Amino acid sequence: MTVQSEAASSTRRETLRRNRDFMNLWISESISQIGSHVSLVALPLLAVLSLDASPAQMGFLSAAGTAPVLLIGLFVGVWVDRVRRRPLMVVADLARGLFLLTVPVAWWFGVLRIEMLYAVALLTGALTVIFDVAWQTYLPSIVPRNRLVDANSKLHLSASVAQVSGPGAGGLLVGLAGAPIAILLDALSFFASAGFIARTSPERADQTVNASRNVFREIADGLSFVYRESVLRAIVYSKVIQAFSGGMFFAVYVLFLADDLALGAAAIGVVLALGGIGSLGGASLAGWLGGRVSEGRAVVGGQFFFGVFGATIPLAVLFPSVALAMIVLSELLQWMTYVVAQINEVSIRQSIAPDTHLGRVHSVFQFFGRGMTPLGAIAGGILGEFVGVPATLVVASVGFFAAFLFVAFSPVRGYISPGDTV
Repeated sequence: MTVQSEAASSTRRETLRRNRDFMNLWISESISQIGSHVSLVALPLLAVLSLDASPAQMGFLSAAGTAPVLLIGLFVGVWVDRVRRRPLMVVADLARGLFLLTVPVAWWFGVLRIEMLYAVALLTGALTVIFDVAWQTYLPSIVPRNRLVDANSKLHLSASVAQVSGPGAGGLLVGLAGAPIAILLDALSFFASAGFIARTSPERADQTVNASRNVFREIADGLSFVYRESVLRAIVYSKVIQAFSGGMFFAVYVLFLADDLALGAAAIGVVLALGGIGSLGGASLAGWLGGRVSEGRAVVGGQFFFGVFGATIPLAVLFPSVALAMIVLSELLQWMTYVVAQINEVSIRQSIAPDTHLGRVHSVFQFFGRGMTPLGAIAGGILGEFVGVPATLVVASVGFFAAFLFVAFSPVRGYISPGDTV
């Protein structure tokens, strides 16, 4: 690396550390991410331990938390483009905290019911969709566009730490103090997060759009913008295939580990935890790559290696003596390369879309990305019944490579943002 690029990298790090608005956003997101991963364990445990929930009820509880991205995702993008994002994030955090707070209160008074948990999961899930679209839209207003990869890397680093530590902390809290207390602490974490967001600077008035336009016309405008931009169009096509294939893959992944590879519960837990460690490495690597390769190349490379390491997982059944080692390596490297691609993809969106379209652009990606995951999971479960679990993983792996092809043979591979030095 040249002296100039070293100096540029050093300046980038120093600038973000001295950026008061970014630091407050980063602290806020870190607090709420850890709290959310605590509740990810505490809420279903509360349903099981206190309400004796059935498997069907547990399925509905899980679906309630993920359904909002399909139900309101595209409408959220319009709303985020119409209003100031900073107060919207504050309100979303406060509302999430209040909804979660009702759970330990209801438990304390002995009136907690499974239907209440459905409602809380659905409402907090909807507010999370709003918050996620809002912060991704707000970030370019407080961070220069040539610092976006570094900023997104730091934010994703917090999410990765939460992915590793949150479930373990949640399980420990439930064991020591009970699920209601763990959920209470999560509610308090959202109040703290709102406090740090409130310390950031508001956006300018010209960063929002006229609210008098028809909502459905604005949704169509957001979809049209993504379609017209060849780089964004290729990435969203890739994301649809990858998310659907990922849902198919993870629907049967635990079954594969338990039945086909005969791993015990402890070994499966370790394997799944390694995904968080891989994400942590990917978040660190994405920032390091920022000054060495373009964002477009990082997306293409990340997608390619994600497919390669994903394909090695079903192959592990052919090599039982080293199967666990193959799975461990794949889990680490697959998540690492996925996060590298994800961080650079978000940065590309933030670089291409103007402020007045950012909310709708992010919501399009959420809708066609995360929204495809439950559909893929259903397909994976059905396919697993007919062709078997290993064959289903192979089909999903083919899907990962198909997703890579959409970006490899597109303008994405040559995309260089204003912040790239290559």
